[in-house]
Amino acid sequence: MKKTIPGTILSCLLAILLSQSSFSQVIAPADLKKLRAKEDTLRDYAQYMITDSLPEDRMVSDSQFTKTLVRALQIKNSFYYPFDSVFGISRLYAPDTSFRIFTWNLEFDDYYSRQKGAIQLRTKDGSLKLIPLRDNSEFTANADDSVRSARNWIGAIYYNIIKTQHKGKNYYTLFGLDFNGVNTQKKWIEVMYFNEKNEPVFGGPFFTYELDSIPQKPKYRMSLEFKKGTRVLANYIPDMDMILVDHLISETDQPELSFTMIPDGDNEGYKWENGKWVHIDKVFNFKLQDGQAPVGDPLMDSRGNKNEFKLQEKSDKNTDKNKPKPKDNKSPINYDN
Repeated sequence: MKKTIPGTILSCLLAILLSQSSFSQVIAPADLKKLRAKEDTLRDYAQYMITDSLPEDRMVSDSQFTKTLVRALQIKNSFYYPFDSVFGISRLYAPDTSFRIFTWNLEFDDYYSRQKGAIQLRTKDGSLKLIPLRDNSEFTANADDSVRSARNWIGAIYYNIIKTQHKGKNYYTLFGLDFNGVNTQKKWIEVMYFNEKNEPVFGGPFFTYELDSIPQKPKYRMSLEFKKGTRVLANYIPDMDMILVDHLISETDQPELSFTMIPDGDNEGYKWENGKWVHIDKVFNFKLQDGQAPVGDPLMDSRGNKNEFKLQEKSDKNTDKNKPKPKDNKSPINYDN
């Protein structure tokens, strides 16, 4: 695997490099003035999307935000403008700065939200090449076995991008959060690449389980669904050169109920080998060296038996921390139709 700077670190570096003294050398003064004015407007609409109490007002703010963003990006060399005062919107540059992705969340109510997004490609002449992303997740029963385009994207708010290579081709692994519903959240990990038309392709048989004791077929993307508000790790760890994810267990011994799933203190991992992310079931039993991270305080022993006291203790902590505020009696809304 070719070593690259992780997306989170790169974002910080770009924020420094794209300071006023830097991007003002790329963006003409008149255009820079326009971009700053657009940024002020975007900042307000981004705030309204989160803070407005009525869903129709949040929808209007989202519409105005999208239109203003497109107009801002049409300004020459806007790719180099960071929009770093626009909070609540993810803006991630690829490690090779060939593109960046904007993603954000629009919440309609406690039961339903959609992710919005767009990919801005870097161009030689500073013109705009923008690819909108359409969240199609509500029409998807099983997302683990499909290749997708920008038109039927599995929506997520991306918090990291890493770059890998295989046979001279670039692959970008995306890490995203999906607020999902009233009781659960999701984290997505998927590989994106560009086809011969320079269009983004999401997913493929990149997550393999050939080293597992009971091998299973490859997944086209990896997802974790868990109890709302629970802290769950799913990210690339540079020091380990692998993806690390929390292993989840049901706090009520009902794994079919996603809203009961919480971390048990153990970790799974994925190593990039020959163009695939190879699953490692027990990361810290896999060539553990001095100085590497310990297992922590798992909720299961080496034989797979649960420690009921620890499980209850962790469940109580999660419940207290994430206990929802009292609400009026509501029936879940069915969005299948």
